[in-house]
Amino acid sequence: MPAKTKLVKGKSILGRLLRFDQNIRQTHGCFIVIGVDEVGLGCLAGPVIAAAAILPEIKPRSKLVAHLRELNDSKKLTIEQREKLSPVIREHAHYSIASASVEEIDQINILQASLLAKKRAVIDLLSKLSFALKETIILVDGNKKIPELSHSQIAVVQGDGLSASIAAASVVAKVHRDKLMQELAEIHPQYNWHKNKGYGSATHRKAILEQGATIWHRRLFIRNLCESQQN
Repeated sequence: MPAKTKLVKGKSILGRLLRFDQNIRQTHGCFIVIGVDEVGLGCLAGPVIAAAAILPEIKPRSKLVAHLRELNDSKKLTIEQREKLSPVIREHAHYSIASASVEEIDQINILQASLLAKKRAVIDLLSKLSFALKETIILVDGNKKIPELSHSQIAVVQGDGLSASIAAASVVAKVHRDKLMQELAEIHPQYNWHKNKGYGSATHRKAILEQGATIWHRRLFIRNLCESQQN
């Protein structure tokens, strides 16, 4: 079980993120903080990916602090920074990655699909551990808690820029999804997914109109695009 995280002093971003989690522990009397985040909400193609992460003890002036120094909201990091941080997080943290498929997104909408992916990530992570419920609190990025979980939760708006645990989850999820979209780009190169990662870039939209949709496209997301072209 992870030991109580010691605060990293100073005004660094990492120190601020860690202090947020430590304040949650002290305020709520819990021992384990699980950060949860998802990526791919606004994409036209590909699944939504969620990750849940529990960071280990991070001692001041340790090698781990040095390796995690650049940790932040994954959207604020470069590709190089994310790819450097992700293996460090995977090596030192407890984590799990889960997804909701394109079919599920179309069936239940992207919000519910993102919550489903988060739920799956948390359940998978907890299945690997033996932490008591009373010791655990889940920090969920966004303004919605994960439904049908008996664990204590706090929804944290823009949490990936506030909490170290959520930021770690966001990095792991982002790198995982980007790799997936790069692999799919080799099968469907015309959509430029290796660059746009499934988001609605001009090249991607043009390819949909000219080439049609693949099984990886979200029908609800591209319907308006296709209908506007027909009108």
